[in-house]
Amino acid sequence: MEELPKKASLILEDSSVFSGFSFGKKRSASGEVVFNTGMVGYPESLTDPSYQGQILVLTYPLIGNYGVPSEKRIDGLLKYFESDRIHAEGLVIADYSSEYSHWNAAKSLGAWLAEQKIPGIFGVDTRRLTKKLREKGTMPGKIINSGKNIKQAPPGTRHLVAEVSLPKPVVYPGGKTKIILVDCGVKNSIIRAFLRRNLTIIRVPWDYDFLQEEADGIILSNGPGDPIHCEATIQNVRKALDRNIPIFGICLGSQILGLAAGAHTYKLKYGHRSQNQPCAEGGTRRIYITTQNHGYALDADTLPLDWREWFSNQNDGTNEGIIHVSKPFFGTQFHPEASPGPDDTEFIFDMFVRAIER
Repeated sequence: MEELPKKASLILEDSSVFSGFSFGKKRSASGEVVFNTGMVGYPESLTDPSYQGQILVLTYPLIGNYGVPSEKRIDGLLKYFESDRIHAEGLVIADYSSEYSHWNAAKSLGAWLAEQKIPGIFGVDTRRLTKKLREKGTMPGKIINSGKNIKQAPPGTRHLVAEVSLPKPVVYPGGKTKIILVDCGVKNSIIRAFLRRNLTIIRVPWDYDFLQEEADGIILSNGPGDPIHCEATIQNVRKALDRNIPIFGICLGSQILGLAAGAHTYKLKYGHRSQNQPCAEGGTRRIYITTQNHGYALDADTLPLDWREWFSNQNDGTNEGIIHVSKPFFGTQFHPEASPGPDDTEFIFDMFVRAIER
């Protein structure tokens, strides 16, 4: 049985205070406060490395009712999580259900947070909080437990990608076709998507000189923070663009691909974090409902003439994908592997495989 909750509070940079009750690890934490509008998928979201350094606010009012799944592994990867640990600095929700019911549940959300030393706060007016973040933009904040205040690190000072990338290369055996996966904070679902397609994956650190490896294609993964910090990756991709090897960027990886091509990126006011973002494909105008998790975007107007915008967001018009007019280089701002969310765009993985075969 979990302890009776104690009072806690979330304090934003503008001194706004949101009161609630503590669950998970009873400690204080700080980070950039962001919100996600998904209805399900908190185990996947919390373990997504793209949430490194952030306090995650879930707008769906009821969280915890299906617990946390087992830690079963397949191909060396946790089957039901996106990495081996929680990356969010803290969790903020409206209502918490410690009584869970699901066929695959192994423990409660609160117990899992406590194990991972992650503080949570519930009973918060997340509707009011989300409205503030939409109007003023994401901002630094602190979860305060038991009155223990902490210092807030200046935003943008941490190299978040370096914190989440693996330290040395790892190989996932598959078929004869080999691909380089540049790990800027890759989700397990991306690795699983390529293993299902019988590819051998050489997963390398974000700053690894992958051009020394023999491979048939290059994947630039998702990850947290500002892509400008990944200068070593950008330089390596810039050199790779001089070759005719297929390159596919996902989320942060798409931004890195655009920067290597000569375009620019910028910080969004409050980012896209959800499972229901409508994106239109250029030319066909076909709409796909996509999963998103990013705080930066590529400025499509700065793309060189031999590149074009591939997808665009139907809510705010921001770029959601780029593609080269003649070479096998492309990227999507959304996550084709979803998890959580719709997998309507998983065909893009097959498109990458076909580009390698050609």
